[in-house]
Amino acid sequence: MDSKKEIRNYVFAKRKELTQEDADRFSRSICQKVLALPQFEQAACVFAYADYNKEAQTGEIIRAAWAAGKRVAVPKVTGPHQMKYYYLESMDQLEPGYYGIPEPAWGEEAAEEDALIIVPGVAFDENRHRAGYGQGFYDRYLSAHPNHPTVAIAFEFQIVDRVPAEPTDIFPELVVTEERIIQ
Repeated sequence: MDSKKEIRNYVFAKRKELTQEDADRFSRSICQKVLALPQFEQAACVFAYADYNKEAQTGEIIRAAWAAGKRVAVPKVTGPHQMKYYYLESMDQLEPGYYGIPEPAWGEEAAEEDALIIVPGVAFDENRHRAGYGQGFYDRYLSAHPNHPTVAIAFEFQIVDRVPAEPTDIFPELVVTEERIIQ
């Protein structure tokens, strides 16, 4: 697999084969690892994505953040190439948005510049290179807001030999799977 397109096709096929039970089980393991990270423990606010279509699930991370008294925000696509984070007080705020991905239907724009960001991705490699969904939303956001600690979460099958890196790519500090933490 040499191109990001080939990598995406491979991972999407693997995700399609994934049972919901395995997705739930792997996500619980990922969540336990994330909750034990100093980056999570020290964060006053967590920016997490709302998972969709058998992505590594964030619901447990969001609920644990609320239980620990942390603020939570999730992204919303607000323009052709723009994404902003909005505070999430309840899962009831989420409605299908851009490409059917759950987004906050209402809420206040999040202002923290040092919140822990839980980053999604289609695939990663051992160097933490990331293949996203191809629209560049996270790369643009993270390049404009560089002080956020970043932790990507993914299933182990999303770790591939090599993800081609481009100059505009922003790599997460850690990648957490159900089996390991890549630093």
